[in-house]
Amino acid sequence: MEKKKVLFISQEMSPFLPKSEISLTSRSLAQGVQEGGKEIRAFMPRFGVINERRHQLHEVIRLSGMNLIIDDNDHPLIIKVASISAARMQVYFIDNDEYFKRKSTLLDDKDVEFKDNDERSMFFCRGVLETVKKLGWQPDVIHCNGWMTSLMPLYIKKIYKDDPHFANTKIVYNIYNEGFNNNWDERISEKLKFDGFDEDVIKEFSDPSFENITKAAAKYVDGLSVGSENLTPELRAIFDSAECEKLDYAAEEHQVKEVSEFLDKIIDTEVLI
Repeated sequence: MEKKKVLFISQEMSPFLPKSEISLTSRSLAQGVQEGGKEIRAFMPRFGVINERRHQLHEVIRLSGMNLIIDDNDHPLIIKVASISAARMQVYFIDNDEYFKRKSTLLDDKDVEFKDNDERSMFFCRGVLETVKKLGWQPDVIHCNGWMTSLMPLYIKKIYKDDPHFANTKIVYNIYNEGFNNNWDERISEKLKFDGFDEDVIKEFSDPSFENITKAAAKYVDGLSVGSENLTPELRAIFDSAECEKLDYAAEEHQVKEVSEFLDKIIDTEVLI
């Protein structure tokens, strides 16, 4: 029997960035699901704070060289890869000098969110999908971790819905408490419209707060799971009201098993959206 294919995408993953709820969970799930017999690929942004020499990142020339247009501007896509030898796992990195070279992740030196985090999210999500196509690898399900991945459900269900490469791909969004305080750029609706999204999607971003962007993601998924043990009341309400398959928070010792079984269920269920 052919192995089920799971694409893990995360805004951060251990050991490449400091330990956090998202970085540890996404690493643990990717490694555990692979060890459980599924075929996986893992992607994250190549933030400038990642030490390329220490982690032995190197560019994959055959996958790089494409340009992605964001807000009517060309941005070169660079793909790098590194191995986590202890996990026998590779991680691919989405890189671009304008979006990811700065020596920080999501906040500037005054702990304020970067004003272009919306475009960085767009570039990351599209970069992952275009790279997976180049790899010739068709995921059965995409597992999203962190708000930088929140646009992925919209891309899969709207922009790439007629792409045969993703015709049967399901999507799961893992909700974490970690969010952002300042709304995304007020022009995000225009940027999404330029990317090809229709009015049904664009209206979801008239007030691009963390809560509203999470609501938009939850609307277009096949499955919703919980990555933080104690969700805020606002996020809990989004989870409880979502009309899709759901998996509540699982304790660390049971998490890999429960998530893997949940992914099986999602893969084997008819597409709802």
